Amino acid sequence: MTALGCVTGRFQPVHDQHLQLFEIALGRCDRLIVAITNPDTGARHPEPTSAHRHTAAANPFTYYERALLLGAAVTAAGWAPRVTVVPFDLTRPQLWPQYVPLHARHFVRAYSAWERRKAGWFADAGYPVTVLDGDPGTKVSATDIRRLLATGGDWRDAVPAATVPVLAELLAETPMEQRT
Repeated sequence: MTALGCVTGRFQPVHDQHLQLFEIALGRCDRLIVAITNPDTGARHPEPTSAHRHTAAANPFTYYERALLLGAAVTAAGWAPRVTVVPFDLTRPQLWPQYVPLHARHFVRAYSAWERRKAGWFADAGYPVTVLDGDPGTKVSATDIRRLLATGGDWRDAVPAATVPVLAELLAETPMEQRT
């Protein structure tokens, strides 16, 4: 078993497929770092393999809000003692080891060229990487969840149950139309 694993993502918002990947990683390591990418507006840059990931519409929740949502989800799953949430700016690889030690194994579920590119960056930086093939036909779309949030659709079944009250409170404080 690997001592330390890492999963990266924007988690805009966290959904059940993210938790499935956490569970896979935790099945193979003692501790897991959940590294939130695009932690601030300065970390958002265009990426040819993922045209939307830098846009304001694709990043409505702050780092703090995503950390709250992730905390609720991992606590409900019983993983909180084994999980640490950190910011992770993909555009500053020279700083990655300050947030995720170089011996941490990155678990990347690859649905597209974007995830394969990201896995390559981690490998090039010296991290051990496990790429798990994902079926694009079964991929949960956070874009669709954000659309439900913005249009008043039934989003509650699209996110982990433990995040529903947190997300509802965040949306009551700042509605989606004010976030983009």
